[in-house]
Amino acid sequence: MDYVIQQIINGISVGSIYALIALGYTMVYGIIKLINFAHGDVFMVGAFVGLFSVQALEAQGMQSKIAIFLIALLVSMIASALLGIVIERTAYKPLRNASRIAVLITAIGVSFMLEYLMVYFLGPQVKGFPEIIEKTQYTIFGVQIDSNQIMILLVTVALMVILQFVVHRTKIGKAMRAVSFDQEAARLMGINVDTTISATFAVGSALAAAGGVIFGMTYSSVDPFMGIIPGLKAFVAAVLGGIGIIPGAFVGGLLLGVIETGVSSVGYSMWRDGVAFAILIGILIFKPSGLFGKNVREKV
Repeated sequence: MDYVIQQIINGISVGSIYALIALGYTMVYGIIKLINFAHGDVFMVGAFVGLFSVQALEAQGMQSKIAIFLIALLVSMIASALLGIVIERTAYKPLRNASRIAVLITAIGVSFMLEYLMVYFLGPQVKGFPEIIEKTQYTIFGVQIDSNQIMILLVTVALMVILQFVVHRTKIGKAMRAVSFDQEAARLMGINVDTTISATFAVGSALAAAGGVIFGMTYSSVDPFMGIIPGLKAFVAAVLGGIGIIPGAFVGGLLLGVIETGVSSVGYSMWRDGVAFAILIGILIFKPSGLFGKNVREKV
């Protein structure tokens, strides 16, 4: 039983990163029905911004590890939020009334552009991410938990709570929900739809950046192509939970992380990626609305 609990905790740590990225997917889809496949690369950019922020703060002689982590996290989230707004305004807004396939191809193009811009400016090599917070092992009832896992879970839960507050208790959150329900009606009620969509991209990109910084701290390395697999798995998590539903993305990310870790723990680590995408196929076949979604009839 201790071993099972240990693997669940490890899975939650991995799943928390997927959940943070999946929240961006599900928010954007909930507003404009767009699968933003460049989102994984926003995660990658956020990780690099976090790396450079940590290096700059350490070069300035800052001693507090917690302060370095929080400042790097904040700078990364702000930079990625601005990047999300730029991507939406330049790449997606002109295609607002275009076909779905045109927007999808554009998203893939933006993804490749971000990856190879980073390769051009920084090179393709893997870069080490400094250990900001020293890992401390704790043993609770026979289960080992390190300080990094605790930090990941606390940050993920805190950001999820803040997101829920923004969506349900603020003016921009109410505007997001209105635009998600009916864009034209929201426009008639005086809501600036373009600003609301940009704000949605900003929030989703900021959450992906938080995931990028946590990923860098967890695996101690970053590279220009690091967003491909986590981005696709986060998409699986969003679909699993019910794309367009915020709590569903959170639960889907955690569940996917636990499933992957479970597959690895029984000796099939080479199949962990395959299992993730098998889950996507299974969900699309048997329950396309996801775990938290409801089947909705569409007029045709």
